Amino acid sequence: MSPAEVLGDAPLAQLSRVTKVYGSGESEVRALAGIDLRIDDGEFVAVMGASGSGKSTCLNMLGCLDVPTAGHYLFRGVDVGKLSLDQLALLRRNFLGFVFQGFNLLPRTSAVENVELPLIYRRVGASDRRARAMQALQDVGLGERARHTPAELSGGQQQRVAIARAIVTEPQLLLADEPTGNLDSARKVEIMKLLVELNQQRGITIAMVTHESDLIRFVSRTVTFRDGLIEKDEATHGPASELAAS
Repeated sequence: MSPAEVLGDAPLAQLSRVTKVYGSGESEVRALAGIDLRIDDGEFVAVMGASGSGKSTCLNMLGCLDVPTAGHYLFRGVDVGKLSLDQLALLRRNFLGFVFQGFNLLPRTSAVENVELPLIYRRVGASDRRARAMQALQDVGLGERARHTPAELSGGQQQRVAIARAIVTEPQLLLADEPTGNLDSARKVEIMKLLVELNQQRGITIAMVTHESDLIRFVSRTVTFRDGLIEKDEATHGPASELAAS
C-alpha cells in the first residue's frame, strides 16, 4: 500500500465491533469484547483502565501490531485486516509513530543516529536523513545533545529522543504506551507538555495509554476500558491554559 492509497475523508482510525481472543477453551482470554472506537484527526486521546482491561490490546490494534479476532479496523477507510504482512509494515512505517515506556534507544548510538533509524528503513539519503533527524531533535528541545549517547542523557531527555524518533517520519497517528511511566513528576509534566505542543502546533493525532489519572488534564478525550469493553468515552477540558502556553 502506497501513501497515495491512504487518502480521503474517512476517519483516521476506526475500530468496529472489534473482538480479540487469546487462547482457547479454559485458557481463553477475551481481551476485547466487541468495541467501537473512532479517532479523528487532531485528537489527543488518553486510553485508560486497570491492568487487563484491554487498553494495551486496543493500542496494539491501532498500531497494527495485532489483528482482530472479529470485527474490523479501518485506517483512513482501508480495512487493515485485509492487508498483507508487507502492506501492514508499510502502513506502520509511513503513517504511524510509536513511543514506549522503556525508551528503546540503541545504547551505543548517538541521539541523532537513534532518530535516523526510521528514515534508514525508508531508504532516505544520508544528508536528508541527518537534516531531518537534527530538526526533529530541535523540535523536542535536544538539538544541542545530538551527539550524546543514551547513557549521557537523563530519563526525560531519553524519552525526548524517542519522541523525536517517532515524529521524524511525520506520522499521522502517534501511539504512546505509558510514555511517562519511568519518569519522575517533573519530567512527566515536561513530556506531557511536549506531547501537547506536538498535538496542537504540529497537528499530530495522539493516542496514549496511561494508568495515571493526573495526566487527564493534558488530553482532549479519555476512553476508559473495563473487562474488554469501553466503559466511558468522554471529552475533557483539554490542557490547562498555562500548560498549553508553555
